Amino acid sequence: MSALDIRVSGLSHRYGRTHALQAIDLHIQLGEFVSLVGVSGCGKSTLMRLIAGLQTATQGDVWLDGQPPAAARATKQIGWMAQQAALLPWRTVRENVQLAQKINPQTGQDTPDPDSLLNMVGLAEFADAYPLTLSGGMQQRAALARTLATGAAVWLMDEPFAALDELTRELLAGELLQIWRQFRPTVLWITHNLHEAIRLSDRVVVLTPRPGTIAGEIAVPLPRPRDDTSAAFQSLLRQARTLLRQEVVHDQ
Repeated sequence: MSALDIRVSGLSHRYGRTHALQAIDLHIQLGEFVSLVGVSGCGKSTLMRLIAGLQTATQGDVWLDGQPPAAARATKQIGWMAQQAALLPWRTVRENVQLAQKINPQTGQDTPDPDSLLNMVGLAEFADAYPLTLSGGMQQRAALARTLATGAAVWLMDEPFAALDELTRELLAGELLQIWRQFRPTVLWITHNLHEAIRLSDRVVVLTPRPGTIAGEIAVPLPRPRDDTSAAFQSLLRQARTLLRQEVVHDQ
């Protein structure tokens, strides 16, 4: 699995009269893990869809390794994971992973073994189970295996753990980091949880309220795994909260 460089330049987007994003300039380097935070409605998901090539920007450019998103989509280099696992209920966990490989075949590289991927996410003994018999956390593990199965170089992850309880969320975040460190794709992660953003990311990008523009960035140079009780971690958390609150207050 490789990684792609993401560049966003002068990106603005409107939905009719609604100005969703304004003058976004963002560079995510190869294999970097970047979190995107901001209040609801600030354009986080819109930015992710534009990077994925699911929508076309009103103004500006998006490049993945110097090519438009459509090129990365055509070569199956973009993986997507959202709040809902969206597994097909009439297929087993293994069959859901296998289907992702059939729909997104990779040329010039070996296809990951579905059972190996399920073992990696802790679902080996549930390979023949159906999604509706699994907990929410297990369903998200299956969705992560499905993302891994495609061999995508970019992971676009829109609050994939938001619906989970706090303990399950922390456990899955730790497992996700281990997998990311093994494969090193480029990751853009959307979250409302600042603690999660600091724990996972190389960098946290804060968006202003609509129209969303970049209010600031916070580099997270702490070694992994991170001690969230340390003074350094808490200092970065305070910086992120302060930046986010300033933007909310300014908008009011």
